[in-house]
Order: sequence, then structure tokens, then C-alpha cells
Amino acid sequence: MTGECLCGSIQYRIGDRFSKIRACHCSRCRKAFSGSGSAVGWLEPGDHTWTEGESTLQTYVDRRGVGIGFCRSCGTTLCGIFDGAVLCVTLGTLDGDPTLSIEEHIFVGSKACWDQIGGTAPQYFEAPDSARVEG
Repeated sequence: MTGECLCGSIQYRIGDRFSKIRACHCSRCRKAFSGSGSAVGWLEPGDHTWTEGESTLQTYVDRRGVGIGFCRSCGTTLCGIFDGAVLCVTLGTLDGDPTLSIEEHIFVGSKACWDQIGGTAPQYFEAPDSARVEG
């Protein structure tokens, strides 16, 4: 699979499957992704390669080593980063229309009041190992 930012400056390649597909509704993801949260595909270690424009990639990493990578030109959030490694890519940056489904919603307990979650994926109040809310 391949993906890119809105302006096409940054492009990447990943393997053909994700280890997990999640939507996170926490307040930090709402800010980082400018919406109801994040929709990301989690990767196996080393299963990501920048193929174009890595020098245009800007990162923000917090004091815990958790962060995001985004395009310096258009602002598209491309990936999640932990300790310098790309752990997940944002589903909206994938090329084409791969057949994917959100497998779980996490941190539903802190979702925005205007966020209406659809679908049948399990919903967790906090992290996936916490008590299930519904779904």
C-alpha cells in the first residue's frame, strides 16, 4: 500500500496489512487530527518507508516520546510516532480506497459531545484493555 499528503510532497509505502485499525477519540487526538479523533492503521515494526519528501516531514513529539509526523507544506497529519519510529499511518492518507474497517474505538469516555460514533466496532471507555462501553 502507498499513501501521501494532500500536496503530494511526502509519499510512503507500507506492507499490505495492518496489525490493528483504531479510531481514538481522546482530546489529544482531536487536537492533533483537527476532528473527532484519529483513524489509524497500526504497523508492524519496520513496515513503513518514506519514498518521497521525507525532508518535508515535520514532527511533534511530547515528553513521553509520543508524537505525530505531518507535512510542512500542506499540514497533513501522516503518522503516529513513538521513540522515533513510525507506528501507525492515518487512514485518510492512503492512496486508492482499500477495503478497511475500524476494529475498535478507544477513549470513547473523553470523546467530544458532538461526536456520533457509527458502525459496529467495539467501543472502549479508555484503552483497549479497559471495560467495553458498547458495541
